[in-house]
Amino acid sequence: MQVKVLGAARQVGRSGFQISHGDTSILLDYGAMTTKEPGFPVHVQPRSIDGLVLSHAHLDHSGAAPVFFIGGDKVKMHGTPVTSELSSMLINDFIKISGPYLPFEYLDLLAMEKSTINHGYKESFQIKDMTVTFYDAGHIPGSCIVTVEAGNKRLIYTGDINGAETELLNPSFKSLGEADMVITESTYATAEHPERQKVEREFVEYANEVVERGGVLLAPAFSVGRAQELAMTLYRHGFKHPIGMDGMALKVNEIIMRHQEYIRDPTLFRRTLESMEQISGWSQRRNFIQRPGVIISPAGMLVGGASIFYNERLSQKEKNGISLVSFQVPGTPGRTLLDRGLTLINGKPTKVKAEVRKFDFSSHSGRTTLLSDLKGIGGKPRFMTVHGEEESCVQLATELHNELGAETFAPKVSEVYEV
Repeated sequence: MQVKVLGAARQVGRSGFQISHGDTSILLDYGAMTTKEPGFPVHVQPRSIDGLVLSHAHLDHSGAAPVFFIGGDKVKMHGTPVTSELSSMLINDFIKISGPYLPFEYLDLLAMEKSTINHGYKESFQIKDMTVTFYDAGHIPGSCIVTVEAGNKRLIYTGDINGAETELLNPSFKSLGEADMVITESTYATAEHPERQKVEREFVEYANEVVERGGVLLAPAFSVGRAQELAMTLYRHGFKHPIGMDGMALKVNEIIMRHQEYIRDPTLFRRTLESMEQISGWSQRRNFIQRPGVIISPAGMLVGGASIFYNERLSQKEKNGISLVSFQVPGTPGRTLLDRGLTLINGKPTKVKAEVRKFDFSSHSGRTTLLSDLKGIGGKPRFMTVHGEEESCVQLATELHNELGAETFAPKVSEVYEV
């Protein structure tokens, strides 16, 4: 087998890897860099590909997939049922926002949907002479660790992985067996996350503080996974005040309800949804924030969605709060709010009066967990470290080499490696 690195080399974004063996060639992910003018992986001729395999739905892994379905559906796409639905939803939104910059359109997304084949965890399937298997990655609902076997070689691709249990998801699958090569994410290879239960308690305590002083807590959150986890955290900890959820997160709830086998505790999820108010429409939005409570709304970095409306309404009163519960990319409104205490009101930078706090609800493994899980892989694999800033990719490669004596590399785009 050969691996060609198409993207995510020493950066987060536009993941893509071409795996070849004999006359068979597949792609593991084909994502986008969701900047104002999106970036894409190295181009691959659609007719040269026998299958496209998605590890999960996030746009940095799925966002460029429709380019393989322009003018038809001869290529097959493979994912879990949840990944298929979520990626279609996210790419549809991507087209609405960035359409003029994209090399595909809505009709190509429809062709992609028609050519999608779904697989469950631990269900092996064939793409010509390659055997592919999905395992739970613990990152978002439906996310996969992907194994590829061909000839006498076995490759493991972690995708995005979280080895710790959350309210919404089980931890990543651990018994991955032996491998000849591992392609691993490196997002937090240089950082540790605080203990999850501690973060949850602190978040609920903060929510209670804000509400008990008569305020409203805004929790800008990613639609997929983070919004649901926050609501479940509040419910499980006995939060007694109103909880509202808005935006695309509501569509995600519907998708998860159709595929409850992909979450840790379906009963807790259903009870959480029953306990909160699902908000749609401007009058409902205006009414909800007239009384103390918590509103969970995309977008997680305040770059769009209903969270902009809530931020403008809530940020100018000291009794209110804003909880930033995900990584804030430099240059985004969320990062400006976190670093400088400023937000845009009617297009003007304005000092925020509401109390702002950050909570680390990461959906990626931290350094210790990531290293432990990688060391648990059998055989004598070589490690390719990707999907992280350059420092993270290089450091993870160095640590794995020093601790395991393994051959490791932090590749660059277009490099080719033998498995």
